[in-house]
Amino acid sequence: MNRREFVARSGAVALGGHILQWKSPRTLQRPTPSAAQLAWQRDELAMFLHFGVNTFTDREWGDGKEDPAIFNPASLDARQWARAAKAGGFRAMILTAKHHDGFCLWPSATTRHSVASSPWRSGQGDVVREFVDACRAEGLRPGLYLSPWDRNHPTYGDSPRYMDVYAQQLTELCTRYGPLTEIWFDGANAEGPTGKRQVYDWPRIWGLVRKLQPDAVMFSDAGPDVRWCGNETGSAGEPNWSTVDPAAVPFPGADGPGIIAALQHGDPNGTVWRPAEVDVSIRPGWFHHAAEDSRVRSVQNLVDVCCTSVGRNAKLLLNVPPTRDGLLHEVDVARLAGMRQALDAAFGHDLATHRTRESNGREGSSTIDVTLGDPTSIAAVRLGEEIVTGQVVVRYLVTGLSGGKWRALTAGSTIGYARIDRFPPATVTRVRVSIEDARGTPVLTTLALFGPP
Repeated sequence: MNRREFVARSGAVALGGHILQWKSPRTLQRPTPSAAQLAWQRDELAMFLHFGVNTFTDREWGDGKEDPAIFNPASLDARQWARAAKAGGFRAMILTAKHHDGFCLWPSATTRHSVASSPWRSGQGDVVREFVDACRAEGLRPGLYLSPWDRNHPTYGDSPRYMDVYAQQLTELCTRYGPLTEIWFDGANAEGPTGKRQVYDWPRIWGLVRKLQPDAVMFSDAGPDVRWCGNETGSAGEPNWSTVDPAAVPFPGADGPGIIAALQHGDPNGTVWRPAEVDVSIRPGWFHHAAEDSRVRSVQNLVDVCCTSVGRNAKLLLNVPPTRDGLLHEVDVARLAGMRQALDAAFGHDLATHRTRESNGREGSSTIDVTLGDPTSIAAVRLGEEIVTGQVVVRYLVTGLSGGKWRALTAGSTIGYARIDRFPPATVTRVRVSIEDARGTPVLTTLALFGPP
């Protein structure tokens, strides 16, 4: 039996040519990700694009009274968006197909408040079509955001009638543009023209997506597949469990004590796999405003955001809004490229590759030693669990051997898909990762070490 057959038949996990730990049967009883959730998390970086009439009114929230004639991006180039995303290392993109103002970026049969009533492309344009085509041309996975709040449509507030309209809009998006990776919802809710507050039929909405886009994940603070991280600052919680108690956040837009904590941290006893997505903008606002061109996040700040999102068992959704010309601003594009270069400099060379590893483990704990040989300066570590079988690590410690003595380098709580810790440079000959507490037998698929950038 060769090594590959041994790993496959025994359930062992291999890393860098070495078998690290055994899979415990107990891990198979825990909530685990679906194939779509697993692919979603492995993308690590996705780009959000807020674009619409707000881009032309210089507002963040439109009121639905905008004249569609204001939407006329002279140089719209969705391939430019996709190329910038790809250069930044992003693997997916999400477009605001409709924001709260109700203006649809595709020609919808449900309303005239859309690109079909604008002068752009002589009223024959479809931003959603150009977006998904650009994504696929550049090897990116497309997703769409459809705001449930609609400040333009006259049926909003007449709950059953508007739900029919919303379902038709969702059906158009889910059937015209091929496979989508993520459908993005929020709980934005208000009163309609009659003064009645709209009631959303979320089971109907989610069921429609399941039927029409079975391989897509759905985002909202209540999932059902991916949850909001509880803030828009660029940071996942510490700890951050991918499992949740679905009763803690019963529906999108729910409010009350403990909800933000539940979104930030998940629940180690949760019965549902619902990992966190960190949505944050590269600018102070979500739509492009020329006055903010000098306030774009720095390269170092973007690297920090990657470490506090992807590096804390979440996925990063970074908003980069197109301008009135329909292009990403040159400053934003430069920052994305700079972020990729900085990430590659910091985490592109794994010092643990091909190094001797020793491991031992049992229920609730394990240790893995990496022998570096010559004294080596390290300043960061990336760890990852085998989340295919669930998430189990509760507490870990990383130590280094220097001058014959072990010293603590970093420590933390949850690991999940990825944990990235940076620390003051230390020159060591060996590194030990100790899983000090776990809800089962821990299995690490990633143990990478990096020097100072």
